[in-house]
Amino acid sequence: MGFNLRNAILANVKGSSEQDVEATITDAINSGEEKMLPGLGVLMEIYWKTANEQQKDQLCQQISQGLR
Repeated sequence: MGFNLRNAILANVKGSSEQDVEATITDAINSGEEKMLPGLGVLMEIYWKTANEQQKDQLCQQISQGLR
């Protein structure tokens, strides 16, 4: 039986409030631990799947500017 990391992360954050999500993101970034990256990736996936094209374009623009 395989372990599905995505499902485990989703189960862990299910029902989180906006404040909980912000705290999760902030903690993950501030900790600097690589083990937090999959969780951030799953949150990014959730955002991407629910964002409209304008939001996606804006996010990509912000990320590309941050990479300069």
